[in-house]
Amino acid sequence: MYEATHPTRSPYDTHRGPHPGIIAIIYVCLFIVSLILFGILSQGSGFPRPFAPPEQAQQIFQQFPNAIRFNALFQFGAAIPLGLFTAAVTSRLRILGVTATGVNIALFGGITASLLITFSSLCSWLLSQPGVANDLPLMHALQLFGFATGGVAHIAAVGLLLAGISVPCLLGGYAPKWVAWLGLILAGIAELSTLSLVIEQASYLLPVVRFGAYLWMISTGFTLAKSKTESIHSKEK
Repeated sequence: MYEATHPTRSPYDTHRGPHPGIIAIIYVCLFIVSLILFGILSQGSGFPRPFAPPEQAQQIFQQFPNAIRFNALFQFGAAIPLGLFTAAVTSRLRILGVTATGVNIALFGGITASLLITFSSLCSWLLSQPGVANDLPLMHALQLFGFATGGVAHIAAVGLLLAGISVPCLLGGYAPKWVAWLGLILAGIAELSTLSLVIEQASYLLPVVRFGAYLWMISTGFTLAKSKTESIHSKEK
């Protein structure tokens, strides 16, 4: 008498790890809190613009150091879940059997974006320290470096994350098509936004990608397939 045998299911057939959707919400909340706290502590003053006269930025840095400091703290904190989100979604695609270069591109883009926002937040923290903003050339240099890393370079790296995940999701049916297309459109705008280094008006594209990426991250985190079986069923539907 023979016992019926059943195929053994590997514990790695289904992705195991932190939920990318929850991580995305934490990232978005931390970044939004950084903006809200700055607005409250600076009594409604706008964040210093890099293309405005340096004297205007110097006045804000000198008058509201606590607003700058708490803004830097929460943006520094946001860099951590961004890196975790990147690790979670790229590892999930590998579990799904995706071996395309896009996964590595997404990993590079996401980790780079996390590091760049870290550099930017540390620049803001430096500017909040006593006496730093009094030196106008030093202040302006740190301000521009913070904008370059946390604005232009960060958004360009986010674009790589979006494209690297969205392409295999679109081709493999691992997420809803609208989520994949949203990621690809935002990725294109992200790369165009690098023109803000030479064309000031292009800087208006930066917040479009930044806040659009929030929607994409949360949507991707909650809709990305968890197993090969789940992705096959989504294709059949």
